[in-house]
Amino acid sequence: MKIIIKILIVAGALWAATRLIPGITVSGDTTARTAGTLVAVALIFGIVNAVLKPIIKTFGCAFYALTLGLFALVVNALLLLLTSWIAEQLDLPFHVSGFWAAFLGAILVGVITWLLDRLLGLNED
Repeated sequence: MKIIIKILIVAGALWAATRLIPGITVSGDTTARTAGTLVAVALIFGIVNAVLKPIIKTFGCAFYALTLGLFALVVNALLLLLTSWIAEQLDLPFHVSGFWAAFLGAILVGVITWLLDRLLGLNED
């Protein structure tokens, strides 16, 4: 149940990013298709983060230390761009156009998911 709630939180954060960040779009012809697309993209984003982020952190450890963790913002932006590319390959109408849109979108998605996780008590293990 916790995983489903987290996916819905990320989907909501992605929806907010499509509304607030120019260059991040979702174009479903109905509300249900748009919501389904956002849930599917949230699932893809979760899988991409779960698989690649630990590998990137391991090999990019020096960059994380050298930049005092700011390199994580670049990594998150690149992972959001990768998610957009995968979504396009799966014919999902979700698109992130460019690094800066991905950078701002990754920050917004990260902040919203962190806040909602804290509010709902999902970080307490």
